[in-house]
Amino acid sequence: MKERAPAAGKATFADDVAFLSKYAPVSVLESDGGGRIAVSPTYQGRVMTSAITGESESLGWVHRDFIAAGKTGTPFDNFGGEDRFWLGPEGGQFGLYFPPGAPFAFDAWQTPAAFQQGAWVASARSRTSITFTRTITVTNYARTTFQMEIVREVRALSKGDIARKLDVPIGDAVKWVAFETVNTITNTSDRAWVEASGLPSIWILGQFAPAADAKIIIPFDEMAKGPAVNDAYFGKVPAERLRVDEKNGVLVFTADGKERGKIGLDPARAKSVAASYSASSRLLTIVQYDKPEGETRYVNSMWEQQARPFAGDVINAYNDGPSAPGKPSLGGFYELETSSPAAALTPGKKLVHAHRTFHFVGDVHDLEPIADRVLGASDALTGNH
Repeated sequence: MKERAPAAGKATFADDVAFLSKYAPVSVLESDGGGRIAVSPTYQGRVMTSAITGESESLGWVHRDFIAAGKTGTPFDNFGGEDRFWLGPEGGQFGLYFPPGAPFAFDAWQTPAAFQQGAWVASARSRTSITFTRTITVTNYARTTFQMEIVREVRALSKGDIARKLDVPIGDAVKWVAFETVNTITNTSDRAWVEASGLPSIWILGQFAPAADAKIIIPFDEMAKGPAVNDAYFGKVPAERLRVDEKNGVLVFTADGKERGKIGLDPARAKSVAASYSASSRLLTIVQYDKPEGETRYVNSMWEQQARPFAGDVINAYNDGPSAPGKPSLGGFYELETSSPAAALTPGKKLVHAHRTFHFVGDVHDLEPIADRVLGASDALTGNH
């Protein structure tokens, strides 16, 4: 029998922690505002979900059916989780998710075992943070091997942290929970990582529960050159599901978990934030990352032989749906994703990528000032974009 949430997308944090604890240990971090963050060492140090309080609605997406089935080694061990560690690129001649020589097709896609199998060791722990370490080896499509150490710190953020990071005050009418992951990779091999044989990057992906009215909102630099968005990853996204406002520099992408599509913004267009909003859930989620100024070299994850393998995107968003007519989806969710620059590291050198998730729950008139200040897009909450 499949185990499901008490109501679709409406499990409490306590419900999800109880479910997860049946299958693997869960570490719960606490913020000074009462927020709770559930982290799984078994599932590669993922932030599985979070909530305003221990009894509040769970705000991440936990794939209960997959976890209960106990499977591993599938093309994508989709446990869920609103912050997971992967490496890019996905496709292309330097991709990490296709065996050498395989076609860039869904049936050949395989997430490396290093990213989805095996527990990660907690090297430090407090009430508000936990740090994991992991040593891995991965091989890309060009048969280049990368040996690295990963250090991943998950930390609950305070109200003061929110004010500093987002430069926005949070009134008492808005409830919140926030956390960050600081992800570090170190080249532990005896050779430099160079463009000619491919470079990895840190790739953080957050999965969230879709809703009929959920939408992804991403501001962009309207003055930068080139296309505002790459919407050709898995076939062009229909216009009714992706609205691009070039004048005001904001795009809105449907996040209903019904139709597969992916978008990306390159470093010239991308800002340091992306968001999603559901009026029915009264939920505004903001993702922020550290974007190095002037950095232009990002890995290209397109599923094709690439003319420009280091002209990739820094922000991505994905809406799940059937992989082909008559085929199932990957579970029904949407994702907000950020990437580090390409890691051209000599032996012993490090690259750090910080990714933050902020959940704000409240009435739309209380959330609009936050969206306006952080995204420059309060109108997107009420559908005027």
